[in-house]
Amino acid sequence: MPELPEVETIRRGLSGCLVRKKGGRILSVEVLETKSFIGVAEDVVGANVIEMRRRGKALIFDLSNKKSLICHLRMTGQMIWVGDERFAGGHPNDNFIDELPNKQTRVIIEFERGKLFFNDQRKFGFIKVVSTNEVEEDAFIRKLAKEPWEMTGEELYKKLQRHRGAPIKSTILDQTIIAGLGNIYADEALYFAKINPKRKAGLVSEKEAKTLIEGARVVMDRSLEAGGSTLRNYVKSDGTKGDYLELFAEVFNRQGQECRRCGEKIKKMKVGGRGTHYCPKCQKV
Repeated sequence: MPELPEVETIRRGLSGCLVRKKGGRILSVEVLETKSFIGVAEDVVGANVIEMRRRGKALIFDLSNKKSLICHLRMTGQMIWVGDERFAGGHPNDNFIDELPNKQTRVIIEFERGKLFFNDQRKFGFIKVVSTNEVEEDAFIRKLAKEPWEMTGEELYKKLQRHRGAPIKSTILDQTIIAGLGNIYADEALYFAKINPKRKAGLVSEKEAKTLIEGARVVMDRSLEAGGSTLRNYVKSDGTKGDYLELFAEVFNRQGQECRRCGEKIKKMKVGGRGTHYCPKCQKV
């Protein structure tokens, strides 16, 4: 699943094509896989894209007819824009440069200035039509918690107390507790706060919770500046890789390398079934 900075990078790229360049009038919607498109396609034909938003890891296309498209890429989804320019975001493979549609294309949305292809190899992603005033009430959107920039340390601390026995790493990956954090940024934020990923959530102090929120903001802001953190799965909206991991990552995917803070070797373990990177000296149990 993409993490928040990757989805935000895609939003910015597509917004440039569909909103700022005023190429966002929908001429047709072709659904090639019924499970990938929820709702009535005709409800959005003829409408213009007036705004592109993001809620957690979901993309939201707000339309001029008071309808919206909610899109979630899940694990292998792609958004590929083909017009005067070609922009691509999502699971990187030859789809970014190959002729489209292909066998992985699930939905084709034709606009005045080009076509938007929704590709999804594993068919876990979706595009859903809802009324704009009901976006926040959608079952998927409604369960999302606040993002790191919106949440205080005190709020996070109170949420952690309701999950006292769970590992802190697993807890902050729960989108109903804090939205937008995925595996990469959870590891990086915990390193920033010097918290061991296996520590029980109930043992994290309020002061540490505040530092953890600060860390989440810092690492995600850095990633947004770098254009995302592609590691095998996600690229920027223009098809190039994000370079957060190369520029800023302190622990993620650095197992066996020295910690830049203390010199100890970074280690990797499993927490809640997820590969987890940490410094055994800076993040003692």
